[in-house]
Parts: sequence; C-alpha cells; structure tokens
Amino acid sequence: MHDRKNTSRRLIVMLILLAMATLAACTLSPVEEPTAMPMPEATPATQSIDATSESEAAMNDVSTDGDVIDAVDDESSSESIDEAIPNRLIHEQSPYLLQHAYNPIDWYPWGDEAFEAARRENKPIFLSIGYSTCHWCHVMEEESFSDPAVAELINEAFVAIKVDREERPDIDAVYMNVAMLLNGSGGWPLNIIMTPDQQPFFAATYIPKESRFQRAGLMDLIPRVQQAWTEEQDALLDVGEQIAQALN
Repeated sequence: MHDRKNTSRRLIVMLILLAMATLAACTLSPVEEPTAMPMPEATPATQSIDATSESEAAMNDVSTDGDVIDAVDDESSSESIDEAIPNRLIHEQSPYLLQHAYNPIDWYPWGDEAFEAARRENKPIFLSIGYSTCHWCHVMEEESFSDPAVAELINEAFVAIKVDREERPDIDAVYMNVAMLLNGSGGWPLNIIMTPDQQPFFAATYIPKESRFQRAGLMDLIPRVQQAWTEEQDALLDVGEQIAQALN
C-alpha cells in the first residue's frame, strides 16, 4: 500500500509538471532535433527548454533566428544601472552575461560555486541560457529579470545560473536535448529548472512575468515549483533522474 501511495504521488507530480509545461508551451520555428548526449558534469553546461505560445509564434521566429535588437540608449536606464549593485556576473567576460550583471537576481555563472550553494541551501536551480543578439532573451531580461518582484521570487526559491550559449555551446546542447525531450521543440531563451545535481525536471523558452496567452507567468510558476519542491521533493528528484536516464 505504501508503494502505491508513493507511486500515485509521483504520478500526480508528473502530471502537474506536464500541466505547467503545457501552460508554458509555445510554438517556435522548427529546430533540428539534437543528438542525445549525457548530462554534463559540474564543469560543463546545458541548455533549457523552449516553449512559446501560438499567439506569439509569428514574433518568436527571431528567438531562433537570433535577429539583433536595437541597442537601448535610454538615459534613465543608464542612470539606474550606474546606481545598481552588480551581481556575480560583473566579473564575467561574456557580453551576454554582462548584460545581466545589474539584474536584482543573484545570478551565478555556471560552475561549482552555484551547485554547492544549491546543495547547501537545498534549492533547485533555475538555469537560463541565451545569447546577446537574441530578441526574446532581451524581452525576458527587461520584463522579468530586471523586475524586483520577480527577482525576489527567484532568489528565494532557486539558485539562479546564467549561461551564454555562444560561450558554452556544450551546455546549451545538453539542455536543448532536454527541451526537445519534454516539449518536442526548443529555442531561446532556454529556461531549465533542475535539481542541485543538475537533473532537470522542467524546461521552457520565453516565460512572461504574468500569466497570459495560455502560458504560466513567472509570478505564478515560481511559487508552484517552490511548493512542489517543499512538499514533493523526492518525487521531483525521481522525475529528474528519469529524464537524465532518458537522455543517456
């Protein structure tokens, strides 16, 4: 009876995750399905899942094509950045990571420090992968990653990691496989939620701040993931392990 209850709980969690992925799902331009490869060790990196709503499919072509967006030259934005306190990304060389160096999110670069923090604090990892000329990466940065309310939720629930896919194509390739496996499509930005041991259990591309277009926004999604991690952590660990095994 105990095994049945555990199995039922795991199935419920998996159904919740599938529902979350469906809400976050969106259609992008076709992406060639990548070849399966093993999950990275603590030093390599991965790529997250893409999911974009049909309402924005026409606009989302730029997320995979990588059209360059206009540079932001708003003087007030420059002033606010000058007054902000930088996060860990300020020490990186990547132009894309430096674009996020003044986010209120406590971003880590990919590395042992981030994974050790996740294990120490018993938090899942929010991995976000993009590149400097990705339109929807910039949209998400301006809409959500620069927003104090979103940052507060992310900092509380996760250890957050930023990756430049052009700097770490190895990481990008692994997590694109995750996105293809879970969603059947991929793109950028890629956002993955995974265990401290780098076993992913959720993947999406662009995620809005607020829920819209039949897609769960970060303000709704993060508390749900945090609750699931608190109440059903063993089940999420099992899901992550099964996904990792499927990739191998």
